[in-house]
Amino acid sequence: MTYAFFLGCTVPVRSLNYELSARKVARAVGIGMVDIDGFECCGYPIRHLDQMTALLLAAKNLSLAEEHGYDICTLCSACAGTLADANRKLRENAGLRHDINEKLSETTGRVYRGTLEVKHFARVLFQDVGLEEIRRHLNTDLSSLRLAAHYGCHYLKPSHIYDSIEDPETPHTLDDLIEVTGAASIAFEGRDRCCGGGVLAMDETVALAMAREKLDRVVQAGGEALVLICPFCDIMYESNQRKIEKAFNTRFGLPVIYLTQLLGLAMGMIPDELGFRLNRVKAKDLLAKVTHDEST
Repeated sequence: MTYAFFLGCTVPVRSLNYELSARKVARAVGIGMVDIDGFECCGYPIRHLDQMTALLLAAKNLSLAEEHGYDICTLCSACAGTLADANRKLRENAGLRHDINEKLSETTGRVYRGTLEVKHFARVLFQDVGLEEIRRHLNTDLSSLRLAAHYGCHYLKPSHIYDSIEDPETPHTLDDLIEVTGAASIAFEGRDRCCGGGVLAMDETVALAMAREKLDRVVQAGGEALVLICPFCDIMYESNQRKIEKAFNTRFGLPVIYLTQLLGLAMGMIPDELGFRLNRVKAKDLLAKVTHDEST
């Protein structure tokens, strides 16, 4: 079970805690992560302005993974969605594939063949590893934790690019991966709402208000932390949390953690191994409730 590890642009610069904890968890459950030289931006930032250039960027990344014989695993939901969407479009449209391959050959000497799959790391854990196998690696009691799952947009939609394996209106994989640790994944109003990141560059006030609404709902429901699987959602809920507090004269202090950090804790890894020092909103109270089983 080995994948080409696609980090994208945001993770290496702003979410090193996500990368650190993902590599630790992958190693623990037997997932091989291969770093491939030459991976570039997935194409997401420009796909609504110049679709052909975005497809060309995606095709180059896909062709690199194909050359090494690996499917792609991403940590970023936008990267997963962009690469999976490009992969499907190029596979299904021979004319488009021909045009992209002509440009790809001219600019890089590469060819996209359509022989791989693209998966988000959370789905690799859920589908390829499985809850029972994950449970075998757990040795730490997290049953005292009440956590809120944030799926975000690109992990679920458009559902057809993921072969409709999960109903975007009633998703469950993130909840299941939280609850396999023993922690409770709580219900809260508006949990299907966008983080606001999609409009941040256009209207920061609206974007921050969208993030504030979810933070409000999580706190009201008794959530002790928000659990994410996307670095840009983290920018909205964690990096911008103080800005939100200042703009709306409120106070949250709500820890925002990655699923991989949670799973690492449940596997007995210490917080420093999982990058908790890099979390901007400190999770001191949450970590104090984690009980390690010294007999294992």
